[in-house]
Amino acid sequence: MFRNVRHMIYDLIEWRSQILSGTLPQDELKELKKKVTAKIDYGNRILDLDLVVRDEDGNILDPEQTSTISLFRAHEIASKQVEERLQEEKSQKQNIDINRQAKFAATPSFALFVNLKNVVCKIGEDAEVLMSLYDPLESKFISENYLVRWSSCGLPKDIDRLHNLRAVFTDLGSKDLKREKISFVCQIVRVGRMELRDNNTRKLTSGLRRPFGVAGNSLC
Repeated sequence: MFRNVRHMIYDLIEWRSQILSGTLPQDELKELKKKVTAKIDYGNRILDLDLVVRDEDGNILDPEQTSTISLFRAHEIASKQVEERLQEEKSQKQNIDINRQAKFAATPSFALFVNLKNVVCKIGEDAEVLMSLYDPLESKFISENYLVRWSSCGLPKDIDRLHNLRAVFTDLGSKDLKREKISFVCQIVRVGRMELRDNNTRKLTSGLRRPFGVAGNSLC
């Protein structure tokens, strides 16, 4: 309610400045005044305030100079216009809600949260830990890899991320939930020498990525 009234006040301030500028043609000025009065009547209605009865030009009717029947008819017309405006906005809001629901239903609405605590694996060198979702029946991965670089000391390479290794797999939709099986696969890639037993400095290499291990767990 506060936001609606605030937006209406901002509109009224802007329109008032346009009216006081004196640069608008008569036809535009007349339409703008009708727009202002309609906005005021609408604001009074949603705030449960009294409805102001006006003439065709938007001027307030003087009850001392206007008959009771004329006031009643003008009040009926004003009430009808305000109710039509309320119904129109209500319909627009319903359409927006329906579009949001349709958009939400069309987009993936399920996620898998992963929190990596530790990697208990004696590697001896730096490694890369890759986690992903896998469909064993179709023999293919159905998500991107979540990569964590692990040092030879048994800690993350980025020490600032210690105890904060979290990821969310957001590519799970209704189609994925209908799969018969989904597995969580963890791959370990050793980064370093060609062979761990290679102690010959003349043959020593570094920075090579070699498969080291893999583990999987069925989610469904």
